[in-house]
Amino acid sequence: MTTLTMNVNGKTRTGDAEGRTLLVQFLRDELELTGTHVGCDTSQCGACVVHVNGKAVKSCTMFAHEADGAEIVTIEGQAAEDGTLSTVQAAFQEHHGLQCGFCTPGMVMSATALLKENPKPTEAEIRHYLEGNICRCTGYHNIIKSIFAASGQDVGTIAAE
Repeated sequence: MTTLTMNVNGKTRTGDAEGRTLLVQFLRDELELTGTHVGCDTSQCGACVVHVNGKAVKSCTMFAHEADGAEIVTIEGQAAEDGTLSTVQAAFQEHHGLQCGFCTPGMVMSATALLKENPKPTEAEIRHYLEGNICRCTGYHNIIKSIFAASGQDVGTIAAE
């Protein structure tokens, strides 16, 4: 076991992990941040996306020890301390960008990263960016609409599916 220290959602957090422990397992099991989901264990679905040093990362593809000393943001770190939803979270809620909610944390984290890189993405750019995230419920249209709305663009310009 190794003791790891990282800044998670703005707070210094310490925990123990074996060398083979994945970041997603460390976050969920050791730090009890269960908003990050384990969907496939093969890096296909994107349910485990978190931000590591400002970059969107599938936390099932990274060992916890690789994040030692890193700045981590999880879905729990998206809302303000008073519970006010982030712009992306509010847009997902307003535009029905979720159904069962299982993929939602990864979608929100990916969308947040996209909008940081590209504040006004086109519909095609959003679809391309989300290729690493799978949703089994929504058909993606309202997810795309939610991200478009979070970017401040008129959702009425998105083609109906």
